[in-house]
Amino acid sequence: MAGTKRHITYNNLLPGTYTFRVKAANSDGVWNNEGASFTIVIGVPWWHSLWIKVLYVILALGAIFAFAAIRSLKISYDKRKLEHRVNVRNEEVIQQKHEIETQRDHLEKTISELKLAQSQLIHSAKMTSLGELTAGIAHEIQGPLNFVNNFAEVNQQMIDELKKELKKGKVDDALSIADDVQQNEEKISHHGKRADFIVKGMLDHSRSKSERKAASINVLADEFLKLSFHVLRAKDKSFNAETITRFDPNLPKIKIVQQDIGRVFLNLFNNAFYSVNQKRKTAGKTYDPEVMVTTYFEEGQIIIKVKDNGAGIPEDIKYKIMQPFFTTKLNGEGVGLGLSLTSETVKEHGGSITFDSIEGEGAEFVVSLPVG
Repeated sequence: MAGTKRHITYNNLLPGTYTFRVKAANSDGVWNNEGASFTIVIGVPWWHSLWIKVLYVILALGAIFAFAAIRSLKISYDKRKLEHRVNVRNEEVIQQKHEIETQRDHLEKTISELKLAQSQLIHSAKMTSLGELTAGIAHEIQGPLNFVNNFAEVNQQMIDELKKELKKGKVDDALSIADDVQQNEEKISHHGKRADFIVKGMLDHSRSKSERKAASINVLADEFLKLSFHVLRAKDKSFNAETITRFDPNLPKIKIVQQDIGRVFLNLFNNAFYSVNQKRKTAGKTYDPEVMVTTYFEEGQIIIKVKDNGAGIPEDIKYKIMQPFFTTKLNGEGVGLGLSLTSETVKEHGGSITFDSIEGEGAEFVVSLPVG
């Protein structure tokens, strides 16, 4: 009912054809039942039209295709960019590989040169050791040879006197001279055997490194202690030191490479004598150089201690003294391979080497070698 209003509004009508009818009444309340009518056609809004929907679909498909194309282009661009980065990285890797190969070749060459230098230094150290050993042997063997030559010369003179006495018929005097000659011959024999013992010992030491044979540590230590002392005496006539040996007489023999263990002893004794000699030069007349060598058997091991009252080893270099090419000696007096080779040799025999030292008071090296 519109009442007295002359207008009416219909909202949200769907598209279609509608008939609008109007009935009215006059002031007396009489109604016009037929009324009036007219037809209204409401069309479809343009945004709901088919062509718009088709356009929407086309735009949507276009957007999808555009997105896909852009995405594809971006993926292609990213791919090309990644390929470029990969190629650049590959070139860098190849370049690095070439540089690494160059460095490797350089390092291999350097290592080869270092090995050659090391081999030459080791050879030089061994030749130095051999020279010192030869000097010691020469000095050691000179003593008995001098005795042999002196007694042989004296005997020659006494034999001439013996002949004269026999010609004179003085039998008692001749017998007395003969007794003296016999005593001299005994001394010649004794010193000849001593020289022979030294030579045989050196021949044993020169045998193949792979050959191990039972040997007396006491005899070996005593020999090389004397050789080491004579080497230093040959270099420095003013040097002297007291050598003390405390050898266990009941030590069992041990299978060793005598040449190698001899070098171990020679190096330890050389270092001990060097240390006391260096201290002697500054300590004054009240200082008495002393090197003590002790051997004993303990828990299946032969223990050899080499102790000196020399200069000792400073605390800050103790950790380095077993390292190859480290030395505390003056230039030209050592290449720093002695203790390194000594340590390796002892380990090759299944043993160990340790040391203790107080700077200014001396050092003690302890070698342990297993028996059996």
